[in-house]
Amino acid sequence: MDAPAPRRRSTLREYIEALLIAAIFLGFTNTFVVKTFFIPSGSMEETLLIGDHLFVNRLLYAPAPTAFERWLLPVRQPRRGDIVVFRSVEKPTVDLVKRCVGLPGDTIQIVDKRLFVNGERVEDDGYTLYRDQRIFPNRPSLPEEYRLRDQFGPFRVPDGEYFFLGDNRDRSYDSRYWGTVPGHFLKGRALVIYWSWAGGTPDGSSRSWGQRVRDLFHTVIGFLSETRWSRTFRPVR
Repeated sequence: MDAPAPRRRSTLREYIEALLIAAIFLGFTNTFVVKTFFIPSGSMEETLLIGDHLFVNRLLYAPAPTAFERWLLPVRQPRRGDIVVFRSVEKPTVDLVKRCVGLPGDTIQIVDKRLFVNGERVEDDGYTLYRDQRIFPNRPSLPEEYRLRDQFGPFRVPDGEYFFLGDNRDRSYDSRYWGTVPGHFLKGRALVIYWSWAGGTPDGSSRSWGQRVRDLFHTVIGFLSETRWSRTFRPVR
């Protein structure tokens, strides 16, 4: 007596299984390998513009890598100049992106807008932007937002923490105001702009479903005309 032939799985079931596997793979990748991130503010202009969408390397800053992990994976500590995505120290549910200018143990000082690290002037690097030519003095009578913008420190970065500034120095809310970032708050280094959208980008605040649908419709309609094609796949430096 012949054995019964195995039943073929339905096409619908195969599609569902394939979608589930893809979703698990993408979820794993976005959590542990490459994360996506969009720019909601102008604090990193002109390096990053509002509406830039990034791929972020999540493996690079693995905590306390072993010798084997360093050999197997491109793992290293953050460096000065890295553009990093990290959790906000004020609102840990919110992610920020800034440039690392201070490593653990560094002494940071800003004098008349000029940045000094360990007593040495950081020369014009080609990416720092100053939109306001005014220089505010270090006077207690001035509001903190003006005083700390142009005059800061000297300040020693605590062990295990990092100091971040926005490239748009006069329009950036960064470590000058809310302090340093613990190493375990770092999520990864910005790699490349995979899409740049000039049609308006949410600021990260919660939105209704109606607003989301309208945003999606606007994106679909204006995809060709509002995409900044010249920024597509541009490396982030």
